[in-house]
Amino acid sequence: MGKLNLINICLFFFCISLFNIQTKCFDERPWLYEKKAALFIFGDSQFDAGNNNYVNTTIGKANYWPYGESFFHYPTGRFCDGRLVPDFIAQYAKLPFIPPYLPPRNKLFIDGVNFASAGAGALVETRKGSVIDLQTQLSYFKNISRVLREKLGDTEAEALLSKAVYLFSIGGNDYSFPFETNSSVLYTYSVEQFVGQVIGNITQVIKEIYEVGGRKFGLPSMWPLGCVPFSRTRVPEGENKCFEPITPYVELHNIEISKVLQKLQSDLNGFKYSIPDFHTLLENLINHPSKYGFKEGKVACCGSGPYRGILSCGGRRGVTEYYLCDNVNEYVFFDSAHPTERAYKLLAQLAWSGEPSVTGSYNFKALFES
Repeated sequence: MGKLNLINICLFFFCISLFNIQTKCFDERPWLYEKKAALFIFGDSQFDAGNNNYVNTTIGKANYWPYGESFFHYPTGRFCDGRLVPDFIAQYAKLPFIPPYLPPRNKLFIDGVNFASAGAGALVETRKGSVIDLQTQLSYFKNISRVLREKLGDTEAEALLSKAVYLFSIGGNDYSFPFETNSSVLYTYSVEQFVGQVIGNITQVIKEIYEVGGRKFGLPSMWPLGCVPFSRTRVPEGENKCFEPITPYVELHNIEISKVLQKLQSDLNGFKYSIPDFHTLLENLINHPSKYGFKEGKVACCGSGPYRGILSCGGRRGVTEYYLCDNVNEYVFFDSAHPTERAYKLLAQLAWSGEPSVTGSYNFKALFES
């Protein structure tokens, strides 16, 4: 009888131990039971959450006051007074803030990771040496995917990668940088040829992510770049107009990226995409700010010169004197090229639950739930 009790007791503690081991396993790999989609982020300053803090660059950093003043109450490296679109998307998807890839650390990134770099473009030549270009961001993602496979095994890693959403904001610097530097590419290539190069690079990266396992992609339409405060400084003072020479590039980009995504959905099994119309919403915010509860749509909260369009916010880019508004919530733009947190939230809400702008596409909520 005593032996039988001892065996029962041993069996009991063995089962408890086994349960604890399984529970620990699930605690370390919560997607096995929560089944949340991860979020992988690629792009430029619209999405950079602090990668450029670790890049040898001056113009592409926002790790000083007053950046971050509204929400985080300290500078994180985001070009904003607070949160960016990916931060809101993560919140809506019930994910934590998605961390920047840099500095590299011993972490699985099961909720996703942010590779975006302020100033980056789809073309390697765009601000070469001062940013993390799109191809390098792709290589970082491939590193992460390899680690996931090593740690989780192929089956679980493939499930995570296929369920994840891949969010892009890229191309704007490719079009604005040549105008900033009066580059010869403006005369060497036609609009169609240059846009074709940018779209081609983005398409190739999407295809490579698909080959690794990605299936769901979000690419908001490009902003009206000629109408941000920085661009308006290129127009003769007093004309109160957008900088129109860049507009053909933006318009053609938005047309062509939509065509590419539709074709990829047709050609690639399981491919899904979202292309929220950020261009139209931001254009409306700029031209009709009061309709959305803002007081100022064309002048930035922080900066100097006409429209506060000189890149001087924080006084760390060569111009030390700058103006900072009293109430950031009254402004569409925080600095010379980037919206305020309040404006970004409107863009994120459109992306999350707005009506798809293209037949056959999804909003972000549907992408995460699919």
